[in-house]
Amino acid sequence: MSSRGSDVVASIRTALFRRGRRPGLRTAKTTLAAVLSFVLAQRLGADPKPVLAPLTALLVVQLTMYETLASGLQRVASVVAGVLIAVGVAAYVGLTWWSLGVVVAASLIIGRLLRLGAQLLEVPISAMLVLAVGGAEGPALDRVYETLIGAGVGVVVNAVIAAPLYVQPASDALAELAERMAAFLRQLADQLGAGWSREAADRMLNDARRLGGDVAHADRTLARAQESARFNPRGAQAREAQPRLRTGLTGLEHTYVTIRNLCRSLLDRTYFVPTEEAETVYDEQVRGLLAQVLEAAADAIGHVPAVTSGTQAQDAARTEVDRELSELHRRRDQLAELLLEESSADRAVWQQHGALLTALDRLRVEVEAAVHPPEDVWRPPPVIERQRRVLRQMLATARQSAERRRRRS
Repeated sequence: MSSRGSDVVASIRTALFRRGRRPGLRTAKTTLAAVLSFVLAQRLGADPKPVLAPLTALLVVQLTMYETLASGLQRVASVVAGVLIAVGVAAYVGLTWWSLGVVVAASLIIGRLLRLGAQLLEVPISAMLVLAVGGAEGPALDRVYETLIGAGVGVVVNAVIAAPLYVQPASDALAELAERMAAFLRQLADQLGAGWSREAADRMLNDARRLGGDVAHADRTLARAQESARFNPRGAQAREAQPRLRTGLTGLEHTYVTIRNLCRSLLDRTYFVPTEEAETVYDEQVRGLLAQVLEAAADAIGHVPAVTSGTQAQDAARTEVDRELSELHRRRDQLAELLLEESSADRAVWQQHGALLTALDRLRVEVEAAVHPPEDVWRPPPVIERQRRVLRQMLATARQSAERRRRRS
């Protein structure tokens, strides 16, 4: 097998068997939810072929408990809204081109007011299907009934069978981000040791900017971990890990900005001298000391994931980070003395040197902040008002339906 093929296979294996992920679990849970909802709908006296119940279960089962519950609420709310609109219109008119237009327009407006998101189109779909059978109360209630069964089964299955908690993927994403930042700083140090030029400075700045994609990925993964703790029976694990992970990621996000500013300062310095002097803007001794500062910063960043992981080695890792940052500060002071001597002949360059030293100081501060013990205890945010309002509307509709059935009986 070629090296390119081996890389592809390795990437697929990493994606499927990443630590904390169980291959095929979501597929099995979704299939089980669909089958159980179909059987339950049949047993509870719904339609002999209640395909709407498994369809709802398929759409409801999501990656996290919060997404599953929110999707279930939105799905039920959209079906109930569509059925009520269709029954109300059918009580006065039948299915015509203009009544269809009224139903679709009203459904979309109400769906947007309820903020149903991805389930918005389910409102006019449910309304048109009920309107097609003349707005009969039996089919309308059956549709609501099956939707409730499918949504309920989907939520229960996702909660009972290994409710997903994305703490480990968030920790892995933070470790990957720290590893890439450390690798970049070592690459920058190697480039300074090999030689410097305007082209090299420009290339390193572009590479630093690409780290933004890794920062965004880590932020999305941590947000998914936070979301997975809501309504999750195993949420205590996330509540314990979330403060460490958020503190570490915030520190690395600020570190990324500082690295970018550092590369910008190195590039700007090459533009304050003639083109033929850009390669000698920093002498060999300055470049060597700066490379040592960056190596110390890379070593410190490399130990951040061990601190945020919550393992028994976190105290030793934090001590190692402090040691590397002390070395960074010592080398930075030596660099400042060299730059001061260089700028004594031309004080106009001290502004560029000051920007470089300021970036190094901020780099040390931000890495230190990434391993600082968190002070606050994290709690999942409460259900937002929009979901509360939808839930109240669903309960009110269910009570009205029960009252009508009681009166008929």
